[in-house]
Amino acid sequence: MERIRRRKARGLGDISLYGCTFANDSGTSPIMHKARAYVEHWDIARQNNVGLLLFGAVGTGKSFFAGCIANALLERDIPVLMTSFPRLLNQMSGLSHEEKCTFVDSLNDFELLIVDDLGVERNTEYVMEQMFQIVDERYRSRKPLIVTTNLTLKEMKNPHDLAHERIYDRILERCAPIVFDGKRFRAENATVTKEAAKELIKHEMED
Repeated sequence: MERIRRRKARGLGDISLYGCTFANDSGTSPIMHKARAYVEHWDIARQNNVGLLLFGAVGTGKSFFAGCIANALLERDIPVLMTSFPRLLNQMSGLSHEEKCTFVDSLNDFELLIVDDLGVERNTEYVMEQMFQIVDERYRSRKPLIVTTNLTLKEMKNPHDLAHERIYDRILERCAPIVFDGKRFRAENATVTKEAAKELIKHEMED
């Protein structure tokens, strides 16, 4: 249990991800069974290097879906890292070429790498090169990668430049696409939070 706790501390950089579990699933998403199936058949996914590309509009549950997979596998003592390209790029900032290579190699310590919010990073030449290095190393390692993005599948299949094409091609080859086109859970959660805040204020005023 202590080893699993350490794995979670290392693999889930954002504390909010601890709440992304199947136990906390509201049951309203029609595709959460696919997340459960991925976990149940992890050995096959790992053996065949099967990743996932989770794409769709903002707030439709992509990060929660990926977080449920991460937590379920971590509970089985499987090394998982869930992060984002901006976070990885920040960690690489200021490193020498050798140190960057060592850092990228270290990502292969994780049996599953989950990169959240592809497409929010700045499109500079430096950023594109670092992103390619990360994706390409994962591609060559033959270890699964899960990516979430607000980009459409059409945008990824028809990138506007070679730098993006090199990255997207590798992701599309290794990651099975799953579209999130349902209701916006983040907006729904925000409404619930606002209503709760109104109730608190109302009771405070009554007191």
